[in-house]
Formats: sequence, C-alpha cells, structure tokens
Amino acid sequence: MTRDNSNKNDWRYRLFDSLSYPTLILDTNKNILDVNLSFHEKFGKRKDVIGKKCHEHFFQSSVPCSSDNCPFHKVIEKKKGQSILMRVIRDGHERWEDRVFTPILDESGEVAYIRESIRDVTQVKTLEKELKGVQNVFEKVVQSSASGIVAADMKGNALLMNRAAEELFGYSFREFVRKKTVRDFYPPGVAQEIMKKLRSDEYGGKGKLTNIKVDIINSKNEKISGEIAAAIIYENGREVATMGIYTDLREKIAVEQKLKETQKRLLQSEKMASIGQLAAGVAHEINNPLTGILFYANMALESRKEDDPIREDLKCIIEDVHRCKGIVKDLLVYSRQTNPTKDIVDLNSIVVKSLSLIHDQKMFGNITIQKKMSGEEIIVNVDKQQINQVIINLVMNAGDAMEGSGTLTLETYCSRDAGKAFLEVTDTGCGIPKENQPHIFDPFFTTKELGKGTGLGLSTVYGIIQESGGDISVKRTDSTGTTFLIELPLYQS
Repeated sequence: MTRDNSNKNDWRYRLFDSLSYPTLILDTNKNILDVNLSFHEKFGKRKDVIGKKCHEHFFQSSVPCSSDNCPFHKVIEKKKGQSILMRVIRDGHERWEDRVFTPILDESGEVAYIRESIRDVTQVKTLEKELKGVQNVFEKVVQSSASGIVAADMKGNALLMNRAAEELFGYSFREFVRKKTVRDFYPPGVAQEIMKKLRSDEYGGKGKLTNIKVDIINSKNEKISGEIAAAIIYENGREVATMGIYTDLREKIAVEQKLKETQKRLLQSEKMASIGQLAAGVAHEINNPLTGILFYANMALESRKEDDPIREDLKCIIEDVHRCKGIVKDLLVYSRQTNPTKDIVDLNSIVVKSLSLIHDQKMFGNITIQKKMSGEEIIVNVDKQQINQVIINLVMNAGDAMEGSGTLTLETYCSRDAGKAFLEVTDTGCGIPKENQPHIFDPFFTTKELGKGTGLGLSTVYGIIQESGGDISVKRTDSTGTTFLIELPLYQS
C-alpha cells in the first residue's frame, strides 16, 4: 500500500488524492499506511504520519482508544462500515468531526485494510446548537403563553399543543393526538366555517383570521365561550398547516356580567332615591287634605239618620280615604323620613319576633313554617323595626305566592371570613316569571289586582337593606318556589 515514484501516477492513487475529505488507510493493527492530499494539507505531512498508529498521531497517546470511543474493532468484527461523531480540541478550539470507517476486504472476504475519512462538521454542529437554542426559546414562549396555542396539519391532526391549550380543552397532547382532530374542538360545522373565513380576504387578509368569538367544546363535552385568532401556514404557496390561538372568555364574561349587575343596582339605587324624595313630598301634601276629607265625612255620617241613603255613600268615601291614607303611609315608609335607630341584636331573635307579629292566620292556616336558625349567635347592627318590616313583607309575599298552602322556610347562617350574616326566605309557590324578575324591586311595580297592592313592598325592603349596608337578591326562582337571600354585615366589636 506504500506508494513510491514508480506508482505515484497510478489512477488509483490519483483518485485517492482527489477525495475532498481527509482520508487515511490503516492496517488491522491501527498503523497508518497512507494518507491522501487533503489529509496531508490539514493534519500533517505524509512522511511524518505514515508508520504511526492513529492514536499516536491524533491524540499523542501510546494507549489505543477504547472500543466505546472508536468503532475500529467493530468494523473488523462485522465487516461493515461504521461512523462516530467526535469532539476534539485542536489549536485550543473545539471541533466536531464525523469519522467514517470503511473496511477494505481481501480475496477471502476478510478485512485487510480500513479506510478512515474525516469530515469537519463543526459549522453544522454549531448551527444545530443555535437552532436548538432557538427552538428552546420558542418552546418556552409557546408553553408560557396564557392563551391556548394549537398547530395542526391540513387533516386536522395536532402537531403542537401548549399547556394552556391542554388545560382549556381537557386533553394532554398525546391523548389528543391518539383520539381527536382539531375539528372536535368546535360544534358541528364551525371548523369548516373558520377555514372558509381563513381563505377569505375579508377577515384580516387571506390566510389570517383576527379575533372572533367562537364556542369551544372541551373533553367533558362542555361548551365554552372563547375567542380565536388563526392563520394558515404556507410552504411554496401550498397550505401545509394551520395555527390557532384560543382565549377563554368565561372569566371576562363573568366580570362584564358582574359590572352590568353593579351598574344596574347603582341605577336602581339612584332611581329609588329620587322617587323616595318625590314620594315624601307627595305624601305630606296629600295627607293634609285627606285628613280634612276624613274629618268632614265622619261628621256628615254622624249627622245622618240610620235610614238615610247618603250614609252608604259617605261610608264609601271614608273607606277610600282610609285606603288613600294607607298608600300615603306606605309612601312615607318607602321614603324613610325617620332616622333609623340601630341596635346590636341577634338576627335569630329578629326572625322569631317578626314571625310572632304576623296575625293573618287565615293566610297561613295551611302553610307549614320551618325555622332553621343558626346554632350560634349572629350579631348585627340594624334597626330592629325596619328589619321586622323587611321579614314580614317577604313572608306575606311568600304567603300570597303559595295561595295559602305550602311550606315557608326561614334559614339563618353566617360567614365569619366574609364578615356577613345571611337570611334566606324560601317558599314553595309559583315562582317569579322571567319577564318580571328585573323589575321586582322597582317602586310601584306589582302583579296584584288593582287596589290590592301599591308596589312599594319589595322596593321598601330593598331600600332598608341597602341602608343597613347589606344586599337582597333572588337566589333561586322556578315553578317549585322562590328563595330571597338577605346579606347583612356582621357586627364587629
């Protein structure tokens, strides 16, 4: 295998020297027999290399490389080519080399020589490391996103899914890949509609879709209100994948709903305050002439004989005046012209006292009253008379709803952490129609027949509770009954 002047022009040697990668020929004892021109230029002159063992030249070591670090012995054993990626330090710099060992067989099929080619892959390895770094950063950005991110091929098979998407849809990425496609994220037909918009120029440009609201279906088959921004990924003008960014709107919708309710309550309070001022003025103005009418009507009645037909007319006048005075009284209560007298009392005792003040036994003759009083004292700082009026009003309304037959339940409890006392008044009546629910606390709103109600009861209740620093709401209402929930601040000593 050693070349000399007589064979240096042999085409085989010229072919060997023309190889672009540094290449050397080894015998089975790791002795270097020959090297090509590229090796000669990069790793040392031919005359200084030939005759040495490969580990002596490359690693300046008399100890052969271990079989774990060098595939030399494996090539001899298996008579097949092997390769290894090696990290070496040369001239103080890190280099990466891809070394390929190829057996050269003799006539009997045994390994006679081994050709070793060395390819410098430092630049490729550096680019791989840089790419891996970019991929790691990209993965961190995707995984840290609060929005769900999903990429899929054009058949809907998921290619990528971040943790936020896994939480939103209720699937792990592996589980989703095995069972589902992205079309399963939506109600029937919605995925096709999204693709139609993506391919249109009207929704952010072709291949893009700006935020649109869409219903999302999770693993529990629950419908979630969400928002999606999507894009088509192209390769040489051909659609190859899609990408979607999903935002869960449930919390946002809940906040907006709470804001609407707060605004509604604020408007209700402002409306009731202005009507209260008007009611107070009207009540005082009407009360004086009503007193005069009642006085003279009574005098006229007393001066008439028993058989005088005018007496019946006078009695009607007196009855209507009393009804008007009742309305005036309700107006004064509604406007709350008197200052409340607050006491530190147990809510349980107020409930019991309020029930004892109800004397309409005819209405409650066939109604079962259940008292579920808390086992501990619930101390509040309120005007007892006003809270009595609140409870009586709710109880009387419940009696009307049950039409004299059913179960009335009053339950008290508290939350020390929230600093609140609670009273629930539950009936088994007909419930409140959906169209009436927004108006039940409005002044003068009533569903009772003309002359049987002023519509000031619940609005008065609402005002008293608000003035006491609490709140009142309909916790539940349907065809099986209604529950009113009163919240009051616990007294803090």
